[in-house]
Amino acid sequence: MKSIARMSLAELAAYIWSHLNNHAVSCVLSGGACVSFYSSNKYESVDLDFVHNVLDRKIIMNALAEIGFYEENRYFKHPDTRFIVEFLAGPLSVGSEPVKDIVTLKFSTGELALLSPTDCIKDRLSAYFHWDDLQSLEQAVMVAMNNEIDLKEIGRWSKVENKYSEYLKIRNRLTVRKSGRVRMPPSALKSKKAKR
Repeated sequence: MKSIARMSLAELAAYIWSHLNNHAVSCVLSGGACVSFYSSNKYESVDLDFVHNVLDRKIIMNALAEIGFYEENRYFKHPDTRFIVEFLAGPLSVGSEPVKDIVTLKFSTGELALLSPTDCIKDRLSAYFHWDDLQSLEQAVMVAMNNEIDLKEIGRWSKVENKYSEYLKIRNRLTVRKSGRVRMPPSALKSKKAKR
């Protein structure tokens, strides 16, 4: 296996996720790291945000210590990588709704559960809709350009968030695909129902 120093963001995420899964810690990658992954690093994140279901944070701390991570403030760091790790208490949601489906990917370093491209876009649009975060809108567009997404679902969710009129204004930006861009083949994505 690669050393941590040589792991990409996605490889490190899979390594951490698999290690925690072996310790019965259920978590899902969300946030900017998902954007980085789904945009083929057009947007580059340096932090891994995992949403977890653990009541005692010491379980996470002890498990990560086994692979060389230490806690500094609320973040976990490793001396061999610039990437930092944060754990956010669940439940896993986008806006006001719980996430129903998660995607599982396999890497040489392990498996990784993360938001689907559609939920990644909803996560970014939530910041745009509620805080006028234009950078989050651009990230949503990056994900849409490189992945098959469920636009109907994004529209339905926007209504639930009471932001459907705002969604209609930016919907066309989510439907434009860049020619020649590598898309995630459907066979590489394995979707499963999220645990509630």
